[in-house]
Amino acid sequence: MSASFASALSAARDAAAAQHYPQGALYVVATPIGNLADITLRALHVLQLADTLACEDTRHTQSLLRAYGIDKPSDRLLALHQHNEAQAAQMVVQQLQAGQRVAYVSDAGTPGVSDPGARLVAAVQAAGLRCIPLPGASSVTSALSVAGAVAPTADSGGFLFAGFLPPKGAERAAAVQRLAAEPRCVVLLEAPHRIAALADTLADLGERPVTLARELTKQFEEVSTHPARELAAWLAGAPQRVKGEFVVLLHPLAATPGDGAEAERVLRLLLDELPTKTAVKLAADIAHASRNTLYERALQIKRDAEPAGEHG
Repeated sequence: MSASFASALSAARDAAAAQHYPQGALYVVATPIGNLADITLRALHVLQLADTLACEDTRHTQSLLRAYGIDKPSDRLLALHQHNEAQAAQMVVQQLQAGQRVAYVSDAGTPGVSDPGARLVAAVQAAGLRCIPLPGASSVTSALSVAGAVAPTADSGGFLFAGFLPPKGAERAAAVQRLAAEPRCVVLLEAPHRIAALADTLADLGERPVTLARELTKQFEEVSTHPARELAAWLAGAPQRVKGEFVVLLHPLAATPGDGAEAERVLRLLLDELPTKTAVKLAADIAHASRNTLYERALQIKRDAEPAGEHG
């Protein structure tokens, strides 16, 4: 056992062993995306406890287990990847029905998010069996947490996860055009051999800020933000910049100030016919104005319209 993880296995037993781990359940286990220390104590315990480990790549998972000092016979590992997921999922269902605990791990990160696992979970749920998540590393949330790309406003808050865009140029360009009007942060994933082509396509977004997060949690981790039109030049500036897996974040669309008078005119017309929230939403869309600002204005218009006696 690696000395650096011996205490982690002991801590996993102390911290997690007393919890309940039902039989006949699928455990969906997040694994590190680069740094081996980013494993949870509960994940270590379940990896030891599971009767069967379903894996995207059994060789990769066996190496991961050995790094943590976990000894699992090869006949307890089941290959389950994008090419056999439907068939292998039925094998997992049978094992669960026999009362086994099965843990599923992808090569890195949280399974089922742009990685195999979604079909497996659907098959297990369709069979009326339980799926238990063991949260952990995720390249998506890691990148979002340090990019400053999620707006705090209701108009453009949250984010849209788009994953991998089509690899073919024309289809990728069409997908980018569809996303160009999305006001929220857009999260993309890309492989190193296609990142330059994606950067060329994103150039059409002009000044829209884009964050590239590469090699997250690894030694050469890099998070860098640039206008979309400058991405290709930045990538070409140093050979290491095109290496590693990428999370690409399109920052929220910058608010376009609308004509305040026109926005209020539209709002007043809609308030005469529609509920406040509906009127505000439509007015904001029509006049390209802030929904929050129009909502406050709508409340003021309503108050001004009330008879004086109603205020006491």
